[in-house]
Amino acid sequence: MEMMDLLPPLTALRAFEAAARHESFAQAAAELHVTPAAVSHQVKALEAFVGVVLFHRRARGLTITEAGRAAQPLLRDGLERFREGVARMRSAAEQRRLTISANTSFASMWLISRLENFRTRHPDIDILLSATDNLADLHGGEADIGIRYGRGYYAELHSDRIVGLREFPVCSPALLEGDFPLLTPDDLRHHNLLHVAWYDETDVWPTWNVWLKAAGVEGVDANSGLRFNDYLVAVKAATEGLGVALGSDFLVRDDIAAGRLVCPFELGVGAPDSFAYYLVVPPDRLENPRIAAFRAWLLEETAAYREPRLV
Repeated sequence: MEMMDLLPPLTALRAFEAAARHESFAQAAAELHVTPAAVSHQVKALEAFVGVVLFHRRARGLTITEAGRAAQPLLRDGLERFREGVARMRSAAEQRRLTISANTSFASMWLISRLENFRTRHPDIDILLSATDNLADLHGGEADIGIRYGRGYYAELHSDRIVGLREFPVCSPALLEGDFPLLTPDDLRHHNLLHVAWYDETDVWPTWNVWLKAAGVEGVDANSGLRFNDYLVAVKAATEGLGVALGSDFLVRDDIAAGRLVCPFELGVGAPDSFAYYLVVPPDRLENPRIAAFRAWLLEETAAYREPRLV
């Protein structure tokens, strides 16, 4: 390949174009967020590549040569076309991407195992799943769709109720055997109760105190046992046989189906008022094809859970 068929490094072309436009290495360096010495080095490399002096370096500053002046507008236009091309690449990627901000428990215990079903149906949509309990700014573009647990009233957002929750005691199958088999609710006195600490501080999720009262159990300390700051960790502790947790039938169905957990008692208590999982979207984005596709799929997938029941 002939030398003239090759292109110099893009960094050298950018350094020259900026220096030529400003007729200053210092100003070019400020624009490119590098040092003046780095700009000077790149320009010298470009001069060596093309075999032409592009600047006269004098004590009073730079003066661009005729060769440099002739090339600068073409390179300016070329770099602008590069930027436009990259922007179009990014735009194409963004048009495929759907960003979902989902409650950590919902994402980890239900959504992840079913995403391939959505991808099979919509292979042209790339999912970016942000599993977090922090609320994404949907109007600000932090996510396209939010999945939140609450009452469903979100300012300036359209919300679809996905599923309400009922809580049942769940534990490892091993706790149904041994010296103190878990056969009746009264047998809970022989086992650790596993708590999610923040539930005890709010009224948004049933607690052991609520469940024990509903079951008519006396003599079991509703506040005893182990506490965790995360629902996922509490359920994991239950699968490891550390005690008995309150698990939502919606979230622990896969664990029960796989035999990692069992539900020894059929009594369940529901979340207060209208607390449930909701899909939320800015109203003006409901017709976006990617959002509409995921919304329709999620509501279809969760239709069987609308009235929660024990599996």
